Amino acid sequence: MELSQRLVGLTGNDGDGWGVFYRARDMIAHGVDVIELTIGEHDIRTAPVILKAMDEAARAGHTGYAAVPGVDDLRRAVAERVQARTGVETGVENVLITPGGQAGLFATHAAVCDAGQRALFIDPYYATYPGTIRGVGGVPVPVAAQAGDGFEPRAEEIEAAAQGAVSLLINTPNNPTGVVYSRDTIEAIARVCQDRDLWLISDEVYDTQVWEGTHLSPRALPGMAERTLVVGSMSKSHAMTGSRVGWVVGPQEVIEHMINLATHTTYGVPGYIQDAARFALAQGPELEEEVGAPFQRRRAAAKALLSGQNAVQLVPSGGAMYLMLDVRATGLSGEGFALKLLEDEHIAVMPGESFGRAAAGHVRVAMTVEDSLFEDALQRLVRFAQQVAQ
Repeated sequence: MELSQRLVGLTGNDGDGWGVFYRARDMIAHGVDVIELTIGEHDIRTAPVILKAMDEAARAGHTGYAAVPGVDDLRRAVAERVQARTGVETGVENVLITPGGQAGLFATHAAVCDAGQRALFIDPYYATYPGTIRGVGGVPVPVAAQAGDGFEPRAEEIEAAAQGAVSLLINTPNNPTGVVYSRDTIEAIARVCQDRDLWLISDEVYDTQVWEGTHLSPRALPGMAERTLVVGSMSKSHAMTGSRVGWVVGPQEVIEHMINLATHTTYGVPGYIQDAARFALAQGPELEEEVGAPFQRRRAAAKALLSGQNAVQLVPSGGAMYLMLDVRATGLSGEGFALKLLEDEHIAVMPGESFGRAAAGHVRVAMTVEDSLFEDALQRLVRFAQQVAQ
């Protein structure tokens, strides 16, 4: 007996690129003190008031099967939030609640991509993107965004790759680079999608973490609401990563088909978690700002620490909880730099190559430890880079 090629080949020939992360965790398991700046996990946890709401909902009995599309109160809260932030009319019928943003990414590609069809995504990319596309039988096609362009994609590059494609996946604010796509970039992407009749899947899980610039959802542009599927999540905005609650916003007909998919896969999200998410959204932007404030502080500190030296260059960025650092001046690849930094300094960062070829020679730093420890780690990283570059 053999396993399906769809499963065996999920991560492709290049693997998942997480070797440094696994090595760091192995070192920690063997008693080594490692500063982890790898994954996007908040150093604060879910707010106690949200946990209290979750506990009360569970104790009140909302522990059975919940409505597969999502509890109407939460769907309505998401619709109101999206409409308020984008100006696009959005109702309950436009919202599907999913077990986190990752399930939303899978559902959207399942909705628009048949087996063997080309699905585009921007490189650098979040590590699961190509595997998600392979998981629905699609053919993942990366479109490189260049470091020289600040990692914003060029419309002509997307256009060149669009022949025979059915969809394009973008992510802004971006993981791993932290880049917030400009209005010009979003409008150019929208024009390509319209000209080439592409579905646009917009991963907007970091939409509350914008430190410079302005986040523009492509769904808000003329003619785009009917071809755009927006993936959102409570994970980053409300530090609810483990609660696994997100959503997809899109045209009613598409949402109805994705509800049918959810019936045959996830069968929804636990009701008490949905109640907690609805409570969290009701707390308004103040709570979202509180969750994001540490990353804004640490980004400002990093900009100051990285100034006045040439061994490490900060990629200009405006959002999310990450920094992308150009380490090519050291003569090492991103993976080589990250492995040597881990072994010599016991600091774990993610190689740029984990997120695609376009990020080669870079490393991603998650700003996810308390301020003084983060600043110490970054100072040590710079000293290490300077020594290697000599």
